[in-house]
Amino acid sequence: MIDDLKKHLAEVENFSTDNLDTVESFRIKYLGKKGLLNQFFAEFKNVSAEDKKEYGQTINELKDKTTKKVNDLKNQLNNKKVLNKKFQDLTRPSEPIEIGARHPISIVKNQIIDIFSRIGFNVSEGPEIEDDWHNFTALNLPEHHPARDMQDTFFIQTNPDILLRTHTSSVQVRYMENNKPPIRTISPGRVYRNEAISARSHCFFHQIEGLYIDKNVSFADLKQTLQFFTNELFGKSKIRLRPSYFPFTEPSAEVDVYWGLESETDYKMTKGTGWLEIMGCGMVDPNVLENCGIDSKIYSGFAFGMGIDRIALLLHQISDIRLLSENDIRFLEQFKSAL
Repeated sequence: MIDDLKKHLAEVENFSTDNLDTVESFRIKYLGKKGLLNQFFAEFKNVSAEDKKEYGQTINELKDKTTKKVNDLKNQLNNKKVLNKKFQDLTRPSEPIEIGARHPISIVKNQIIDIFSRIGFNVSEGPEIEDDWHNFTALNLPEHHPARDMQDTFFIQTNPDILLRTHTSSVQVRYMENNKPPIRTISPGRVYRNEAISARSHCFFHQIEGLYIDKNVSFADLKQTLQFFTNELFGKSKIRLRPSYFPFTEPSAEVDVYWGLESETDYKMTKGTGWLEIMGCGMVDPNVLENCGIDSKIYSGFAFGMGIDRIALLLHQISDIRLLSENDIRFLEQFKSAL
């Protein structure tokens, strides 16, 4: 009797059809009220005591495999039926394809890269986990320098010399160490600072910094480059440079673009002045050049840096920087028509 059960097990395993009626006949044959399984269960009382365990296990296996086989075939054939019905009409409109959207950070970053690539700047990248030398010391910020306090840093606890980079200037240091002048590069990337998260600030954000090193580079070259950039990105060519301080540039300046006062939003953004700060810049300090193996008596250069997040907030009139990192589909879908 157990051998008979095993023959039916093999039959169930090998059973296949592309007809739903045949599947139903197969189900009735085994699982119907007068089906074989009920007959095998009825015979259980006649099985010898030593064979009852094996007989019971085999009949349960037969029931499970038969039930699974019937369900799988029905699902398969029903799905096939739906698909055939769906695609047999060749004039039927196709399924709409969801159009993806670039993230606003990517949109603005690509715009900035495109502008600077037109005047000869290439793109350089570096690690987000940095060492003290590339993030601070090489940039004219030796240990205990008070300017280090300007940037609240995330240090790696097991090694105080390893940290999350606070600016992409560290990429410029690496680039200068491995390339000889003339150098013309921009360095986009994510940076980290231990700041309170609010609508206007975050503990991580994105920067893009530029570097130009060559013979006889002057502050006039810097201003002309920034003039070209602001005109291409904002459509506004009126800028001003205010004296400022950065440890790795001397002289240093903050760059403002004249945004205008044409709307209430303009008044809010510029605090009624019409001017909007967009970046910092300056001539590369000779100490930085020497730290990177470049002769400061022969070469000079300028550097500049801006927050991509800040530019994105301006260009797309986004009120809260946190929206850029929360992956809210409702927010991101607004940029489907952007570049």
